[in-house]
Amino acid sequence: MDPQPWRNPRPAPSLSEIRAKTPVPGPLVWFWAWWPAILWSGVIFTMSTDTFSAEHTKWFFEPILRWLIPGLAQSQYDYLHHIIRKCAHFTEYFVYGVLLFRAVRGRSAGWRWTWGIRALLIAAGYSATDELHQVFVVSRTASAYDSLLDATGAFVALVALWLWLRGRVSPIPSRSSARKPDS
Repeated sequence: MDPQPWRNPRPAPSLSEIRAKTPVPGPLVWFWAWWPAILWSGVIFTMSTDTFSAEHTKWFFEPILRWLIPGLAQSQYDYLHHIIRKCAHFTEYFVYGVLLFRAVRGRSAGWRWTWGIRALLIAAGYSATDELHQVFVVSRTASAYDSLLDATGAFVALVALWLWLRGRVSPIPSRSSARKPDS
């Protein structure tokens, strides 16, 4: 009689066995994970063009603000326009942070710090290149503060994801809580 009947007689699988049974992700899997982030990168790039400069967005926001809050001085409208534009920076990179996290984690679930850090670094890097792009647009100016605001938006998105996802992953049961076989 075996003194340890609970032991599995099969040895641990070799690395070659594991690789043979693990499906290789195809290019469509990669594309499926990354297409929203790539598309949003294009939206951010478009928002950095002359079309969305302060002079061009003013004509859209000023009539709305004048209708909502009549009687404000022009300087107050300009200040509200400035706040709206800075909120747009924050919001577009908040969305970008969520989409990048989705892309980086691929088909996995839950939260890993490496995924969050990668997503944040990609967002911060893209923000820096976005501000560099604005150097070459006549009606735009590059600003390190805008880049910092963008990275902050992505960071806040990742903190929100961490708070949301940390309780969603079911913990691995410990050996003591595992069901014991009937004797």
